[in-house]
Amino acid sequence: MPVTFHASEHLDPTVPPSGEGCATCTTAQGWWVHLRRCTTCGTVGCCDSSPGQHATAHFRETGHPIVASYEPDEAWFWNYATREMGRGPTLAEPRSRPVDQPVPGPQGRVPHDWRDRIHP
Repeated sequence: MPVTFHASEHLDPTVPPSGEGCATCTTAQGWWVHLRRCTTCGTVGCCDSSPGQHATAHFRETGHPIVASYEPDEAWFWNYATREMGRGPTLAEPRSRPVDQPVPGPQGRVPHDWRDRIHP
């Protein structure tokens, strides 16, 4: 049975996301596979399949342990510190990347050989 994450110092449902894509990839003109949202500060980072793995890097740099999926129609949470998946409260809008943003994304920056560049 999944864990239920509640509002706490590491999960603030009122904090909006940092943007429509991975904050680090966007600045560096990179690309991502899927997106995760930090529930402490709202930073959006890319998943561990993405070349940059910025969501995990954000956890290591800040100690913010809980992320939520930032993908449309997904409502799961992950705690890096305890390695538990679960459910949580409704987060501030928007709750996902734009539906018209492709996966991988963002449009125009994904290399043609992207499948060879992702982490399994």
